[in-house]
Amino acid sequence: MRKIDLDRLSTWVAYKPSLCKGCMGYCCRLPVDATVDDLVRMKVISQDEALQSARKIARKLQKDGIIVSFRASKMLFQIAQKSNRDCIFLGDDRLCTIYDLRPDVCRRFPTCSPRPNFCPATPIEK
Repeated sequence: MRKIDLDRLSTWVAYKPSLCKGCMGYCCRLPVDATVDDLVRMKVISQDEALQSARKIARKLQKDGIIVSFRASKMLFQIAQKSNRDCIFLGDDRLCTIYDLRPDVCRRFPTCSPRPNFCPATPIEK
């Protein structure tokens, strides 16, 4: 099995749905940007909290360890990652713990990835 290098896009493989079967969630090691609507869907803020200023939301979520940064110009919150770069919502079983609630960018992967329609997956060796 080859080593995964998320930053070397040339190592990514053309996406096909079969890559997801038995996947190790390598796409879940990419930075994830979320909108206020995403945060509400993810249940990390309430509808009432969504009416507050985005900077206030960002301060709360940074304190709670849910996000690492907020880009006011684009109104995007970057979801925190574990020390190994995994998304904080990726479980020990390598599955998303909030899959039905996940942010739009995750729903649209791989069409909106650093290398559209490619995946950092390692093909499963038989």
